[in-house]
Amino acid sequence: MAEAVRHDKTARQLRLLSDALDSGRLGPVRRLVNSLAPAEIGNLLESLPPAQRTIVWGLVDPEDDGEVLLHVGDEVREGLLADMDPDEIVAAVEDLDIDDLADLVEDLPDTVLDEVLKSMDRDNRERLEQVLSYDEGTAGRLMNPDVVTVRTDTTVDVVLRYLRLRGELPDHTDHLYVVSRRHQYLGRIALQALLTSEPNTPVNRLIDDTQPAIGVEESEGSVARQFSDHDWLSAPIVDDNNILLGRITIDDVVDIIREQAEHQALSAAGLDEEEDLFSPVLRATRRRLLWLTINLATAFLASWVVGRFEGTIQKIVALAVLMPIVAGMGGNAGTQVLALMVRGLALGQVGFSNYLTLLWKELKVASLTALGLDLILGVVVQLWFGDWGLTAVISTALLINQLAAATAGVLIPLGIRRLGFDPALASTIFLTTVTDVMGFFSFLGLATLLLLR
Repeated sequence: MAEAVRHDKTARQLRLLSDALDSGRLGPVRRLVNSLAPAEIGNLLESLPPAQRTIVWGLVDPEDDGEVLLHVGDEVREGLLADMDPDEIVAAVEDLDIDDLADLVEDLPDTVLDEVLKSMDRDNRERLEQVLSYDEGTAGRLMNPDVVTVRTDTTVDVVLRYLRLRGELPDHTDHLYVVSRRHQYLGRIALQALLTSEPNTPVNRLIDDTQPAIGVEESEGSVARQFSDHDWLSAPIVDDNNILLGRITIDDVVDIIREQAEHQALSAAGLDEEEDLFSPVLRATRRRLLWLTINLATAFLASWVVGRFEGTIQKIVALAVLMPIVAGMGGNAGTQVLALMVRGLALGQVGFSNYLTLLWKELKVASLTALGLDLILGVVVQLWFGDWGLTAVISTALLINQLAAATAGVLIPLGIRRLGFDPALASTIFLTTVTDVMGFFSFLGLATLLLLR
């Protein structure tokens, strides 16, 4: 429901913006754009063709430029940065949090990056270098080193005076972190506990040590799962010696979850989630042609199987009418299993310790669904062609292909993961090949054996 509301809102904003642009009046466009949050502006920019995007980007409040750049895909960001002067880029990104700036660094021209680094004080520059020292996709690359820490040998009154002296807190601060003299993570204190406790209360009486820290080398997928499982708003990041390095906040985790969902949806079709909706024709063609060429090769394989039974099809024309049913139903069933597997692998719920149990379950489900489909299919085929032999052949072939689809749906993504590739990207093409080939082979092979005796 929330996603549908968001889509409706974006469509309405896009319609109003298009009407204002068509009228040639930029005042209403500027007011509309700058009434939106940076994430909404980013979504709107991605929805516009390049010419209109350039106009709207020029009307965005410069104070929001940096945040907007964070909320667009890599390809769109590249185009927006190309339209900016170096001084504009420096002004846009210099006030970003360290973790957000780390997301943009690789897209910045070298000359601009040098200026950005020069504009930072020594502490922030060292923090940025620290974050960039970790691999992409790890907790270290996501963390913000700006954390507020306290020691156990203080009181609530001392902590509150320190906070007032500090003047401000990092965004999304819900806890302060308690550390030892060696800066090792000991636990956390909720701001609510500080505000409601007596001033002379020792800090060590308020420590909550139930939240485990996240290792700096953990994957972003693991980080997202832990936030989801425990409903965290923030979490501390530590190294192998339990030294507190920084924190990750819920806004970064929401971005991870959204990117994972987009990746799974688009990778299944061989597309890049960072691709611009309005990318140049030749660039989009190059990206898609490889995937479609692979699909063409597998289609030839299925056609070859059909060609081996050309004589059977010529003698029993009904086979040409019915054989897409077997392959199509197998493909649909396999896609259902594949979706569950890719999701399970992404969440860490499926592995080589439990895949046999899962495979056995899916085979039983496939058998029961095939029997249910065979009842319907048998009635239709018998009324259509009046041939009990043909009914028996297609019913058996459907059962065989459903079992093959279940097996492929479980084993293919596991095998691809074992080889070190992304199951979401490569599984669909292999699954389609299995169900097409097995569907045609089982149906036409059984027809050759049983109907042409």
